[in-house]
Amino acid sequence: MTKYSVKKLSQMAGISVRTLHHYDKIGLLKPAFRSDKGYRYYQRKQLLALQQILFFKELGFPLEKIRAVLEDPEFDLLKALYYHRKQLQLNQKRLGLLLKTVDKTILELKNKKEMMDDKDIYEGFSKEQKEAIRMEVAHRWGKDELEATEDRIRALGKEGWQDHKKKGEEINHLLADLIDLEPESPQVQQAIALHHRYMNLFYEVTVERYRGLAQMYVSDDRFKAYYEKYKEGLAEFIKAAILIYCENGMKAQV
Repeated sequence: MTKYSVKKLSQMAGISVRTLHHYDKIGLLKPAFRSDKGYRYYQRKQLLALQQILFFKELGFPLEKIRAVLEDPEFDLLKALYYHRKQLQLNQKRLGLLLKTVDKTILELKNKKEMMDDKDIYEGFSKEQKEAIRMEVAHRWGKDELEATEDRIRALGKEGWQDHKKKGEEINHLLADLIDLEPESPQVQQAIALHHRYMNLFYEVTVERYRGLAQMYVSDDRFKAYYEKYKEGLAEFIKAAILIYCENGMKAQV
């Protein structure tokens, strides 16, 4: 059976040799055996016990409580691991929320002078249209996705958002200029690839989502009107081109 010296185990576990000596002294983690010269050696059983100690410490248990748990005759290693997993998942969720809060605060401090609000994001839409669009997105992809998208837009700042919208305008004008071509033509498919890349700046546009957007462009009067202002029939043209683009595995080169 593999044996580990104090130094080797300390390196593996990321703790000090002194800590292992202390655990031995208080009876929390005894070595598997000692050499003739008194050197401590640990084996797999002790490694698993140390793992439990470190898990319980991470969860805030004092050493005396950890020793009592490990010495309990009814202690079950597998059940303990399931317990740790559940607690770590809860901590992960809590830390995720804290990270999101920190990121928002950093964003606000960095862009304080040019912080955007909903008015900037939905410029050109009435209050009723803005709420209708937000509800549609939330219904299709969830409230979290909506908030994440709006956060990405705010992160661009006012100037960056204006530049981004300008790029979108250029792509729409390009597609309008190509409307007399077949949707499967290389020129149209390259333009759709640009459109797809542009949309990915808001959120990850998978094949399924891109097909959903294509359908929404023609079935939702608000989105249809948006594209029709560039050229009559553009919404249907873009839908057809997107569906071909998706069928081809979104492989158009730009």
